[in-house]
Amino acid sequence: MPILAGFMVPHPPLIVPQVGRGGEKEIDETKAAYEQVGREIAALQPETVIISSPHAVMYSDYFHISPGKRAEGSFASFRAPEVRFREEYDTELTSEIEMLAGRRDFPAGTLGERDKALDHGVMVPLWFLRQFWTDYRLVRIGLSGLPLTEHYVLGQLAAQAVNRLGRRAVWIASGDLSHKLQPHGPYGFAPEGPAYDARIMDVCARAAFGELFDFDEDFCEKAAECGHRSFVMMAGAFDGLEVEAKQLSHQDVTGVGYGVCTFYPKGEDPGRRFLEAYRQKQAALAAEKRGAEDPWVKLARASLEAYVRSGKTISLPAGLPPELTGTRAGAFVSVHKEGRLRGCIGTIGPTCPCLGEEIMQNAVSAASRDPRFDPIRPEELPLLEISVDVLGAPEDILSEEELDVKRYGVIVTRGSRRGLLLPDLEGVDTPARQVAIARQKAGIRPDEPVKLQRFQVVRHH
Repeated sequence: MPILAGFMVPHPPLIVPQVGRGGEKEIDETKAAYEQVGREIAALQPETVIISSPHAVMYSDYFHISPGKRAEGSFASFRAPEVRFREEYDTELTSEIEMLAGRRDFPAGTLGERDKALDHGVMVPLWFLRQFWTDYRLVRIGLSGLPLTEHYVLGQLAAQAVNRLGRRAVWIASGDLSHKLQPHGPYGFAPEGPAYDARIMDVCARAAFGELFDFDEDFCEKAAECGHRSFVMMAGAFDGLEVEAKQLSHQDVTGVGYGVCTFYPKGEDPGRRFLEAYRQKQAALAAEKRGAEDPWVKLARASLEAYVRSGKTISLPAGLPPELTGTRAGAFVSVHKEGRLRGCIGTIGPTCPCLGEEIMQNAVSAASRDPRFDPIRPEELPLLEISVDVLGAPEDILSEEELDVKRYGVIVTRGSRRGLLLPDLEGVDTPARQVAIARQKAGIRPDEPVKLQRFQVVRHH
């Protein structure tokens, strides 16, 4: 049995009268839409409600599904302790999702819970739901720092688990839209804010779920959106199904976007296998870029792929340009997958007999020894984009004013601690931001004096 329906809803505590104390009238349109969602869910009589929430336990590389038999929560932190919840979990469905994830070696499960209390991303939808329907159990899923595609996969796994158990289930994708819609709002204004809201409401009103993958990470960050990953996860639950979508409301009066949409599956539609189509497109783009790679990147790729497939390093190939065999320099190898960093390791100065060996060594390390990521798996290789930065000699500078984030990388040093950041990185727009990230990488506090150096790179794609 497929998931009966999906609902995209916001979670402003203000909308709960005991919290808003009259302020909820400012978003009456959203409140009316929410009540409509409650009535529609009650008409479906679900046994289980799955809620994906941006405010549940979140890890960078793991999807947390709340464990145990039950959980409690209240709006005490919003000055309404009398509004309380005690929810029973659907332990069987949770176990089924965890089992399916384990079979695929997919990073999702019930490990690592830090806070058992229900979060407001869950409680606001439940406050409306409980006005109309109470005979359900809950599955509560947090988001992660993993790519959008992995959120979609978790939605697929949850839908598979629902099918296997024959559950009558609905999915509530909890999440606000942009937080930067109005100059008078709590987070100010950014032009990306209204652009995000207009775009996400258009995509969801058409159930054009494949377009959810096309939202650039930097664009989403500048828009300060909240629920995008939650919406993608829900979309995955309807993979391969025709979906009838309806927009019930959209408001931006508080400076934060609140959107409400409903989604009802209407039968099989192989043309809506969006993840499969997206990965085919990404693999084709990666193959096209591989064909245009220069010898620096081809060498990095050959070394990386050989190690990932066999666990062995290769020897320096014959026929390389003299710049790779007759010079020495520090080099960084960066690996991206689907637009997100997948590994990056480098050396500030030369450590190998020639630049070619420097690149090969760092390519293997980027694939297997970057502590921020799991080692790259063989099935990921067709989707990887690789770049090589060859570093010029560092030069001392007196202040950030001598930096240009597009032209220069930066090295910050205090004693034995040293942090480096390459130039021309997405999301690094100012020298102050560049230095702050380099300090963080080195474990140097913002108030500690440091030695600054800048360097140029030759970037190979």
